[in-house]
Amino acid sequence: MSTVIPFKALRPYRRFVEEVASYPYDVLEEDEARKIIVKNPNSFLRVEKSESDLPPETDPNDERVFKAAKNNLERLIEKGILFQDERACFYVYGQKKGDHAQYGIVGSVSLAEYDSGQIKKHERIRPDKEKERVRNIDTAGANTGLVFLVYRAKEAIDRIVDGIVQEAPEYDFVFDNGVRHLAWVVSDEKRVAVIQREFLRVDALYIADGHHRVAAAAAVARMRRERDPAHGGTEEYNYFVGALFPHTQAKIMDYNRVVKGLKGLSEEELIRRIEKHFDVTSDFKDKSPSKPHEFGMYLKGKWRRLRIKEDGIGQKELIEKLDVRLLQDRLLSPVLGIQDPTTDKRIKFIGGIRGVVELERLVNSGEFDVAFSMYPPALKDLMDIADAGQIMPPKSTWFEPKLLSGVFVHLLDS
Repeated sequence: MSTVIPFKALRPYRRFVEEVASYPYDVLEEDEARKIIVKNPNSFLRVEKSESDLPPETDPNDERVFKAAKNNLERLIEKGILFQDERACFYVYGQKKGDHAQYGIVGSVSLAEYDSGQIKKHERIRPDKEKERVRNIDTAGANTGLVFLVYRAKEAIDRIVDGIVQEAPEYDFVFDNGVRHLAWVVSDEKRVAVIQREFLRVDALYIADGHHRVAAAAAVARMRRERDPAHGGTEEYNYFVGALFPHTQAKIMDYNRVVKGLKGLSEEELIRRIEKHFDVTSDFKDKSPSKPHEFGMYLKGKWRRLRIKEDGIGQKELIEKLDVRLLQDRLLSPVLGIQDPTTDKRIKFIGGIRGVVELERLVNSGEFDVAFSMYPPALKDLMDIADAGQIMPPKSTWFEPKLLSGVFVHLLDS
């Protein structure tokens, strides 16, 4: 059973949606966000990443950062750029780029089910990131960013969504990354009731992207319940806003790696040590692997293909045979000395949306010495790992397209 209910979204008037819609707070660096805000003062980045609206020397934990988020949200409302729907609705959010399309239902999702483990995660939470989001959500009084959720596809829900997307959308625009974003408002009471009922038949929801947003929303709910002894459990702060996509449509892209320094190894020594666990092929024209257990390696202007030597991989636990784990255990750690990829400053992770061109640029510039292109994990593997209550290795998944912020905002006090 999955409790997903309609809500009164705070959202842009149609003529402002392209100005307001923004990347999520964790996709852009602060300097990138500053440039966008200067050009577009109505960007929702001023709420989601409000430190970018203050002087560069401002401590990101300064109380002014979070007050700025609240003030900027209120300003968008006061200026008549955002409004709140009068009745609780569901929304359908569509994204298209090239031959890929995905359509999800946006609604309020139960934090009680997150706390109980029914909403499943695959990523470890960093306390510092959670704390920052807690302060943003609590001070602004809103879930400002969408959480990307997937569920095992249900034909009944697919049929409902297929019917809705044949109608004229409320929003239809192309964002600056070339992704077309569409949205439909579902206010008909019968449709709303059917959607809510069908999700009660969905066994579990899986967090694809937005682990820190959910963890922070749950922490805010606990804080607010402590401040509100008369709470009844149905208050808005007991829910977070999610976009729920069937697993047949969500797309995981590769999450590539670049490393600075070769631990004093020459090119020949490095290749020789890599060959202990990998078959190495020169002149890898494809640059990106076409199947699991293969990797591309860019070193000194040349691409090579690395293929894992099959030595009992099939008998390993699911996590142990993920490509990100195999690369870490057999190359990054023993050969290049990257013991903890979450803290080591020598490694950087590059989302597949940037392509191998970005990997080549980073190495050719001298900023990094070697790059590795990855094959993306299967969504089924993510769900199986989450079902087992396990955590995937760091930086295993990169979901694309990203959900925009500012299009559907969930107020905690409405």
